[in-house]
Amino acid sequence: MTAALPRRPGRLAAIASLVAVAAVSLAACSSAATPSPSALPTMPPATPTPVVTAAPSAAAIATPDLSKCPKAATDITPLKPGETKTVTIETTVGTIVTQVSGDLAPIAAGNFVDLAQCGYYDGVVFHRVVPDFVIQAGDGQYARAPIANPDHMGVGGPGYTFNDEPVVGDYARGVLAMANAGPNTNGSQFFIVLKDLAGSLPKSYTIFGKVTQGMDVVDKIAAAPQSGAPNNVPNDPVVMTKVTVSN
Repeated sequence: MTAALPRRPGRLAAIASLVAVAAVSLAACSSAATPSPSALPTMPPATPTPVVTAAPSAAAIATPDLSKCPKAATDITPLKPGETKTVTIETTVGTIVTQVSGDLAPIAAGNFVDLAQCGYYDGVVFHRVVPDFVIQAGDGQYARAPIANPDHMGVGGPGYTFNDEPVVGDYARGVLAMANAGPNTNGSQFFIVLKDLAGSLPKSYTIFGKVTQGMDVVDKIAAAPQSGAPNNVPNDPVVMTKVTVSN
């Protein structure tokens, strides 16, 4: 299976190519049996025709005020060396607790924190789920519930991009990393690794944290019915209802 983890090409990517034929550049990925070692989500999917419902409880999610969100890469507040933050992701199927670190990637971690604090992720869905590979979210432009155009999910971003940082560590289960559409195109999309991908996924996706609680919720999201390769769009996308930050 091939995948690309970034956002859909140009538009937010999928997983580029993992080892078979699916593209998930962290925006697009295929769901074959075993992910190939190429890219994560970043490649435009082949015109998905997912059955997307108006996400249960979507009506209860207030539209966030994004006026305080970063507007450019220069607005990001990098985390300092040794600094960590706990980012809690409440979803319609349970809570995922993550820890991001300035020692892993100060800019990517700081960007994730900034976007969480300003409400950017509130109401955004996990738009791609690839069993035994990753689940991907963060497209606050086109993947915010209720979904206006399912075909655009995974193509959007925060309106700016920032450069890659050295990958520290490897893509182990529970790792949190940036999805992209190619070198130096990081934005708001991220993915959570479902199984150990060490050696099978190119180190093209900046690692900035890990899941500390709630991998059972991550697995539940990954197991939900979806469209299959190459886009792996959930039939009923799980919504991040509230994302908060604490020390």
